[in-house]
Amino acid sequence: MTKLLVSEYLQDDYLELLRGAGEVVYDPDLYGDRPRLLEAVADADAIFIRNRTRIDQELITAARQLRVVGRLGVGLDNIDMDSCEQVGLEVIPAVGANAISVAEYVIGAMLVLVRGVYGMTSSMVAGEWPRQGHAFGHELSGKTLGLLGLGSIARHVASRAAALEMEITAHDPYVPEADPVWQTTRRAGFEELLAVSDVVSVHTPLTDETRNLIDASAIALMKPTAIVINTSRGGTIDETALAAALRNGTIGGAALDVFASEPLGPGPAGTFADAPNLLLTPHVAGNTQESVDRVARMIVTRVLDRL
Repeated sequence: MTKLLVSEYLQDDYLELLRGAGEVVYDPDLYGDRPRLLEAVADADAIFIRNRTRIDQELITAARQLRVVGRLGVGLDNIDMDSCEQVGLEVIPAVGANAISVAEYVIGAMLVLVRGVYGMTSSMVAGEWPRQGHAFGHELSGKTLGLLGLGSIARHVASRAAALEMEITAHDPYVPEADPVWQTTRRAGFEELLAVSDVVSVHTPLTDETRNLIDASAIALMKPTAIVINTSRGGTIDETALAAALRNGTIGGAALDVFASEPLGPGPAGTFADAPNLLLTPHVAGNTQESVDRVARMIVTRVLDRL
């Protein structure tokens, strides 16, 4: 009988679907017990994981008949893709399933940070009327959105930002000039994009090329009012440099959903202490009820099709 191992959380409906196809071993905490995980995967035909189960050479060696890895998400940082390829182990990620959720997060973060009026509730409840001055924040209409990377999520962001009458600029050397996306998006070099953008949204994988892509020197090229948003991978932004720029006013604001170290411990968390106009969320930009359901449905269906 086909054995299906699920080492992280999966919704009941999709567990039932799996049970109709074979023996299911479900332990949503198994990722944290390496010896039991290696024992359980030894005779599994497929394993379903999120981002905490490490698929490395040790596990691949222990998994004598493993044929498919179903990644309930899109990131592959916890999977040794080279080792999988060497043994013919197929990895199926949920590409595109959470793109809308992430895109809406980016738009929401832009609106909050650029307008800058949504932190007044506690003052209002206290009976204050914090209406000093005549202008509060800025409009997105007419501003320039710079996309670093132009994959599926970035394109969803671009279409929504265009509806807000923003100008769209992107830098992605891996998208060919013949791609139709350049008919609606202005192509720019990296330094040019930083210089002209009012909002910079990062949509790149973490590689040697993109590690600390946004560092102190990159921030120095940006407008002092610019906003930076990262929903791609931690490590693409130098967090210490960004926090320093926020404190000294050389950048306008930031929203980070991903970090070089996750979860944030006391040290990394302290990096952001007292940094103004900053939104931090725990890697949840792609996690809405709709996207979580799409991810599970996509991966369970595709893995069963392969088997």
